[in-house]
Amino acid sequence: MAWTWRYENSGGDEVNPAEAPPGEPFPTQSDAETWLGENWRELVSSGVDQVSLLESGRQVYGPMSLHPE
Repeated sequence: MAWTWRYENSGGDEVNPAEAPPGEPFPTQSDAETWLGENWRELVSSGVDQVSLLESGRQVYGPMSLHPE
């Protein structure tokens, strides 16, 4: 299984930030979520507003905002 993030702007359009990990896809959901927890601020700074987690191309959850409520 391959776990990846889809990065989106506030309108739901996919964006490809430079801060995206070179090692994607992640081997586990936990690895993907840990990476996001450590790097979400850099993603927001590069124009990412929300993310969706995908498992082998199937959306598991999201979109999830990266902005505080």
